[in-house]
Amino acid sequence: METFINLGLEFFYVLMGLLMIVIGVNSFNTIEDNKKYPTAIFWILLSVPFIFGKIIPANVVGIILVLLSLLTVTKQVVFSKYDMPTEEFGQRESQRIGNKIFLPSLILAGVSVTIAMSLKTVSSSSQFAIGAGAVVALIFAFMITRAKPKEAVYDSARLLQQMGPSSILPQLLVALGALFTQAGVGDVISNIISGVVPADSRFFGVVAYCLGMAIFTMIMGNAFAAFAVITAGIGVPFVLSQGANPAIVGSLALTAGYCGTLLTPMAANFNIVPSALLEMKKQYDVIKYQAPVAIILLILHILLMYFLGF
Repeated sequence: METFINLGLEFFYVLMGLLMIVIGVNSFNTIEDNKKYPTAIFWILLSVPFIFGKIIPANVVGIILVLLSLLTVTKQVVFSKYDMPTEEFGQRESQRIGNKIFLPSLILAGVSVTIAMSLKTVSSSSQFAIGAGAVVALIFAFMITRAKPKEAVYDSARLLQQMGPSSILPQLLVALGALFTQAGVGDVISNIISGVVPADSRFFGVVAYCLGMAIFTMIMGNAFAAFAVITAGIGVPFVLSQGANPAIVGSLALTAGYCGTLLTPMAANFNIVPSALLEMKKQYDVIKYQAPVAIILLILHILLMYFLGF
């Protein structure tokens, strides 16, 4: 079973890489100025780790990431042209399909959870479950919309390119979190906090833990990446060492990190991608409207951890 899941994962990664090649070719064919070359190169380079990641050396992947960063920071990656349906067609299909348009999303979630739960003892089962759920949901989407496979490919390419280089930010931030953990950043944070927070104060330990999770998540853009570092640096020496319940404190710490997710452009999937897809005039308006909710939730997390965690 594990061999089958690993092969399935490789298949999904290759599909994603091929989609990026489609973007690269379309960029070369439709962008009219000289930026068609760096844009096409960006997407084709990005496809290489997805397609050949198992067989190419790690340092080659590192070189590719550096090249991708240079193309991004010099603003050489632009959006190419895609054939868009007319407004009349969109309205007509909206009336025909109605609320059935939400079924593929529900099917994706349901199938993914079902497969993940049934294969929970197998490594990488959650990633495989999401890919399998996406395939089933796509089949239902074809049945509902009567679209052709070519339309699904080009619409997927359009949405991915609309997200642009921000689409790879989550993977990079997770890798950065692992690097920070290996480098002992948690110990450095612990030494800093020990000079500010009294070692025997439960309340200030909880405040430091929740705030640390939120702030480090804002820096990392990912609460999972921040969790290992902040738990090692603050959670264990200042909260868990005082007799806190690990299950309660750990779960609340992770969701406290999500409060930081609402406040940072580094969380590209949540805050930058929606702005790009909705073509909002102000890129950070999503964060601005989420900020009051995030602050209130963070205060509630501090109180819940203090009163329920001990």
